[in-house]
Order: sequence, then C-alpha cells, then structure tokens
Amino acid sequence: MTGPEPAVARARLAVRSEVDDLAPGSLVLVACSGGPDSLALAAVTAFVAPRVGLRAGAVVVDHGLQPGSDRVAAEAARACRDLGLAPVVVVRVVVGRSSGPEADARDARYAAFDEAATTLGARAILLGHTLDDQAEQVLLGLARGSGARSLSGMPTRRGLLRRPLLALPRTDTIAVCAAVGLVPWDDPTNAVPWDAPTNAVPWGDPTNAVPGHDRPGGVPLRSRVRHQVLPILEQVLGPGVGRALARTADQLREDADALDALGEALLSGARVDDAARVVLDVAVVAGAPVAIRTRALRAALVAAGCPSGSVSRAHVLAVDRLLTDWHGQGPVALPGRVTARRRCGRLEVGPDAPIEAPAAPTRGEL
Repeated sequence: MTGPEPAVARARLAVRSEVDDLAPGSLVLVACSGGPDSLALAAVTAFVAPRVGLRAGAVVVDHGLQPGSDRVAAEAARACRDLGLAPVVVVRVVVGRSSGPEADARDARYAAFDEAATTLGARAILLGHTLDDQAEQVLLGLARGSGARSLSGMPTRRGLLRRPLLALPRTDTIAVCAAVGLVPWDDPTNAVPWDAPTNAVPWGDPTNAVPGHDRPGGVPLRSRVRHQVLPILEQVLGPGVGRALARTADQLREDADALDALGEALLSGARVDDAARVVLDVAVVAGAPVAIRTRALRAALVAAGCPSGSVSRAHVLAVDRLLTDWHGQGPVALPGRVTARRRCGRLEVGPDAPIEAPAAPTRGEL
C-alpha cells in the first residue's frame, strides 16, 4: 500500500505539529484566499483536523480591491466547503488608506480574522505562508534598510495566528493542490514577465505590494522579487538561497527577541513614577549599549502614546540624542502628538504640551 505524495505527507506533518497543543474539539480556521498556498493548507487541514480530534473551518476575506474579487472569494469558500471544512465564512472588508496598500490590507484582513475567531470561538487561525514568502520578506527588508526585527520575517506563531507551512517551499503547496485535484486561483498580479516594465501589470493583490515602493498601475514589488530577483540569486549563487534567507530570518528573530527583552528590562529599571508621562532616569539609560538603549526608547515612545507603526529609527535617534548628545536642546516632536524632552536628569515622554524655552543644563548634566 502506497502512502501520500511526499509533498502531501510533509504538509500534513507540518499542520499536525502546529495544532498538536490544542484541546480536543477546538475549532481552527484556515485563512483561504483561493491561491495555491492557502488552498493546499485548507486541503491538508481538512484531512488532519478530524484525525487529531479538532474541528476545522475557514475564513475568506474579500478585500474588494480587484474587479470580480467577490467571485474569487465565493469560489474559495466553495472549495473549502467541498473539502469538508465547516463553518466557512466570507468577510468583505474596507481597506483604509493610511499606511500603504500592503499594511492597510493586512490590518483589515487581520481584523477580520480576529472578528471571525471571536464570533466562531476559534482557538487558532492557520495562514498559508511558505518558506518562499519568508525569503521574499527578508529581501524586501534588506532593500528598505530594515533592522533585525523586520529582517527576522514572519514568526511561526503570533497570538491566534499560526503558519504551519513556513518551513515548506511553494513547490510543495502547488504539488499538494495537484495531488488532491484542486485548481487554485491564479492571481494575475503574480504573472510578471521577466522584462515587464514597471507599469505592465494592473495593481491588485495587496499582499504583493509594499508601501512606498509601488503605485497603482505598477508591478507589485513582491511579485518582482518572486519572479525576477530570487531566480537571479538562485542562478548566480546556486540553489538554496530561499532556505538560506529563511535561516537568516530565524537567527535574527532569536537575536531580536533577546535584545527586545533586554530593552524592556532597561525601560522597567529606568522608569520613574509619573501618572501622565513616561519618565526615565537619564543616568540609568544613557550608559546602556546602543542596541538595548534604542529598543528601550522605542518601547517608551509607544508606551507614551506614539503609534507603533509611525515610530521610525529617525524618531528614536532624535530622542537618543537627548541622552547622549545633550547640550540644552529643546523638545523632540513625535508621532501621535507626543513630545520628548530632557530636564533635571529625567527624560520625559508624553502628550504634547506648549513648547517651553529649553532648560539650561544643570551642573550635574554639563
């Protein structure tokens, strides 16, 4: 008696490993777009879940950003029901325009996931990201000059979200679909000719766009990385570049987690009680290594009311200069109508207030 196709077996094992901590009878939801990755995940989860005592359903998000997106969502939902998943819900979202197409669509999509999980009582939401997605994420982070946290890519788990296929290549999900007779939706924005000019493909799938790099009417940058950059790297550097980039992400995530923990500890040790503001003892923070100090400062800005996604490295470095290059300068304006200022040996970060004349440094601060 022969077993399943090797790609099917690998995917089943990956899903089983990712849900083995859930209590019997728990509901898991597959986030399905109808593409090969999420459709393969839906098929594998439909097989694995009942065999480990779990219930499995699906949530399909219609971003409404392409003509016919409602039909694509309905077809994805039908495929999930045919696989035996239940319940299956389709959620139409309104994508905002605050941070760029990818971030706005992601925020809307994840909010829909949270709402569906709450409504249906799901204990986990499974996402179909693969090793190839992780490699693309790392390359895009390198192109933006990102730090270790961004270069660490996507975690396997975060809250309710789980990514069982993150260690498997996209070729496996395509093979799974073929093995079980599924025909995934072929997103037209992913079909980028090698020599495509930047305005050759209609902009569509928000998961393939990157804020600040794409424009309506242009080829999504993630698609160019997928179809042009990674193949060149594989050709020049040899096979296995995607796996190497994913390993880099894993190592950087370990480093970033450790440094973030040290930054939080530094912030906790430096805080001075104040009901209205985040107040830090300069003497405690200033001498810390820069990688830890800047993480503590970023956490302080967010705790004081700065929107996390709006705090850039430039903001953190401007506040850091109040600690390391102090010569009596005035307050630093920050996102969210927050201000950071130094006085009397304290760094104060909180709601914006009328600008005062810069305080002269005390004798101890000279």
